[in-house]
Amino acid sequence: MPPAKQASTEHAAPPTAAGARLQRMRRRVRLGHLCVWGAVAAGPIALAVAVATPSTVVRAASATKSTAVTPAVPASPAGYATVFLNAWLRSRSEAEDTAQARLAQSIAPGVELPDTSDAQPEPVSVVAVRTAQQADTTWSVTLAAQYADGQLRYYAVPVIADSDGASFTASAAPAVVAGPAPAKTSPSPYTVTVPADGAVSSAAGEFLAAYLTGSGEVDRYLAPGVRLSPVVPAPYMSLEARQVSAIEEAATEKVPADGTKVRVLAQMEARDGAGTWPLAYELTLRARSGRWEVTELHSGRIPAEGARR
Repeated sequence: MPPAKQASTEHAAPPTAAGARLQRMRRRVRLGHLCVWGAVAAGPIALAVAVATPSTVVRAASATKSTAVTPAVPASPAGYATVFLNAWLRSRSEAEDTAQARLAQSIAPGVELPDTSDAQPEPVSVVAVRTAQQADTTWSVTLAAQYADGQLRYYAVPVIADSDGASFTASAAPAVVAGPAPAKTSPSPYTVTVPADGAVSSAAGEFLAAYLTGSGEVDRYLAPGVRLSPVVPAPYMSLEARQVSAIEEAATEKVPADGTKVRVLAQMEARDGAGTWPLAYELTLRARSGRWEVTELHSGRIPAEGARR
């Protein structure tokens, strides 16, 4: 009997990969049992520590993740520079107790005030037109001061921020600088002349009349799903189309296919109690059931709310 058993063992097939994995799993199970029984033998405290350790690590990791702080983004100093320049231009060194002089000195301590007479014209408005960050806490703000006589003067104000970007100080007196040069304009893409009595011109004119004069409901000219409220109160008494141009040739078709889209530039003439006003509106219209409906109002590059392309 023993020789036969030994022969069968010698001729047995080598273990497969699945068998090797099974043996490793059995060893892990036996090792786990030994660890648990060892903890039991060591006492209930050791067993509690062995069982609680994994969950403790998870909770610590979760607590670390939840306490992560997102760094604050520094605010722009344009508003501070605007308030400072507006107050500085209205101040005089011989009248440091005025409200404007105190305001200017509170934003820019130590900055000298202008020495001017009472006849010095004050700006009608001061507007920031450019903000440049020169370093982590150093900015340069360019502002335009407009006067009642039409004069426009540009100033550059250096500003220093604190480390958090929460407060600013004008670090020196303003500097008069040259204004920006006019940008070159590109040719208009609206090269297709739309007939004044065409369906596109009528749809655009009627929609804008309802939008600006209150004559009719705006919703009846809008595509389904598009929402756009009229201007209230209506600023004009009447509106007339001067010229309508389009990008696509389809704007000249009488009966377009459903789903056809055109982009148009409607140049209008509005009238109120003071006179006439030339206005221009960019619109996108889409054909549906034999009529044109407005899907977007682009004038000022602001699309109509809920517009669908």
